[in-house]
Amino acid sequence: MLIRPHDRGSREESLEFVRSHGFGQLIAPGSERVFPVVVPTQFVLADDETVLLHLASANPVFEAVRENAAVLLSVVDDWAYIPGAWKAIGGEDPSRGIPTVYYASVQLRCTAEVVEAPEEKLDVLRQQIQELEPDSGIADPAVHEHRLRQIRGLRLAVGEVTGKFKFGGNVDEAHRTAVAAHLSARDGRRDAAARGHLLRRSMS
Repeated sequence: MLIRPHDRGSREESLEFVRSHGFGQLIAPGSERVFPVVVPTQFVLADDETVLLHLASANPVFEAVRENAAVLLSVVDDWAYIPGAWKAIGGEDPSRGIPTVYYASVQLRCTAEVVEAPEEKLDVLRQQIQELEPDSGIADPAVHEHRLRQIRGLRLAVGEVTGKFKFGGNVDEAHRTAVAAHLSARDGRRDAAARGHLLRRSMS
């Protein structure tokens, strides 16, 4: 993806975004395919170098991974439409404002390893449950051991991390402040998250 210098996220910022969202598109190109396999999936960023997830054994992504272990995990969220008029301050003509979309997008280039051993699959499940339902009292996944054959795990070794945080980094503080006020007033479903990115990056 195209990333302007003012939109580029650090590795730390990008991984924190991935960790806090936990859902994305796993893209496996395989070998000599017309289209890659694209799988929407929940995952756990176990540490800064490792992503863990599980899928149904029949998922076509496993065939693609066996052809080619290189995969891409893409996480996109916190997008908000910014009307052109929001960018007008002082005596500027609102009709001449250029609308845009704010959003965050992080891509992890990874090497995938299929997890087949029952105890390793249980470890993946335990880490996912701990992330999603800490202290919930849910039974250990080992109670469903007879169903483990129906799933396979994936362990992704994280390589290059690319983050884009497009939140008005190309305009001055006065214009960013104006857009932040409009986002607060509109208070749409993703506006608070977009405003948070805008203000956080304005201070960095």
